[in-house]
Amino acid sequence: MVKRGENIYKRKDGRWEGRYIKGRTAENKIVYGYVYGKKYDEVKDSLLMLKVNAFTKKKTPFHKRTYGDWFSNEFYPLLKKRIKNSTDSSYTRIAQVHILPVLGHISFVELDEFVLQNFVNGLSDKGLSGSSIQLIFSLVKQSLKEAVKRDYLHQEIANKVVLPKQEKRNISALSLAQQQELEKLARNSRHGLPIMISLYTGLRIGEISGLKWEDIDFSEQMIKVDKTVIRIKNDTSEKLKTKLIIDSPKTTYSRRLVPLADTLKEYLLPYRKLDHEMVVSTVNGIAEPRIIGLRFKNLIAETDFSDIHFHVLRHTFATRCLEQGMDIASLSKILGHQSIKLTLDTYSDSLMEQRIKEMQKINFIFKERN
Repeated sequence: MVKRGENIYKRKDGRWEGRYIKGRTAENKIVYGYVYGKKYDEVKDSLLMLKVNAFTKKKTPFHKRTYGDWFSNEFYPLLKKRIKNSTDSSYTRIAQVHILPVLGHISFVELDEFVLQNFVNGLSDKGLSGSSIQLIFSLVKQSLKEAVKRDYLHQEIANKVVLPKQEKRNISALSLAQQQELEKLARNSRHGLPIMISLYTGLRIGEISGLKWEDIDFSEQMIKVDKTVIRIKNDTSEKLKTKLIIDSPKTTYSRRLVPLADTLKEYLLPYRKLDHEMVVSTVNGIAEPRIIGLRFKNLIAETDFSDIHFHVLRHTFATRCLEQGMDIASLSKILGHQSIKLTLDTYSDSLMEQRIKEMQKINFIFKERN
């Protein structure tokens, strides 16, 4: 490295690297921090700003505050007030299982991009998927961003971490013949209601579980989707580890109106006379997602598609819509996706068949000229 004074060096990759004393550990050992830039003056200014901050701001000694203490006692209690119960349940598990056991004991003075990169690499070594790692790290990143605001960190170090790419999901859907076979099974079963709803609306299993008869307008042929049923950790009882709640969907995009197809309308009308507010129910009340899933697995146990998950029905609905030429924007709204891009990315393979059909139309142009 080429040195230019004040602990600033020219790296082999062409960038400038500046080193500064970040703090000291409990053993009074110096811990260095680093800043990088394309220009020498850029790094010099960053180092100067860090030194000014060190002299002008009174901070709690870094070695006396660990990341785990900050996360559990300061950051998360504030975050919890802004998130949904289902998200809280998910985040709590992520923190307890993946984050705090690894990063909890590390002091802020020792926390840098190298520690975070090792943390991410460790998650990969455990065999976690790219999407799972990105979800876990997003929570870490939120906490570190807040730590910068509270002056426990000088800069946002999480942005320098390289995350694994999300794997492209292989979307499976029933063929038309398989769907027809499943519909016959559903119509002849007392547990076929959620199957038919999913095949003709694309609703998620939790949304079907939370669907009430008052949500279905038969005259306007419209279904209102604004609830989902989930099971979360129960912090109020020692006997019951989990509890069932009816919550609003996670995003505003999931709150939507879904047109009621004639086939589904005719199927639902006889069930409307049943004396229960929930469309899908049990003797004890709500048919939670795992009950619907279990009933579904039992129904298809002896079929050629016995290994599929209930969520495949949602993909089957989307695939049938694309096969019939539904535009992607309409399908995205019906599915409750956050963006058209998500729909395109998810069903790109299904769209390819439609693209091939559309491409064949060009042949007629040349035939007419000849």
